[in-house]
Amino acid sequence: MPDTDPEPTPAETALRAARAGLPLPADRRAAVAAAARRIRSVVAVLRELDFADTPPAFAYGAHQEPSDAAL
Repeated sequence: MPDTDPEPTPAETALRAARAGLPLPADRRAAVAAAARRIRSVVAVLRELDFADTPPAFAYGAHQEPSDAAL
């Protein structure tokens, strides 16, 4: 499902932070908005990955992996 929310602007970031009870000083808004954009871009890439054949983490056992001394 594609992300239809617009990219967060400094003003929108401040509003969302205020709604969460986290006042955001004006001098930090642009930096936080940039970080939010970066996080959203990484999450968008992760959402596109197909993990259908990947077993859940609890199914992995490090002790079961064969060691290869030739590496």
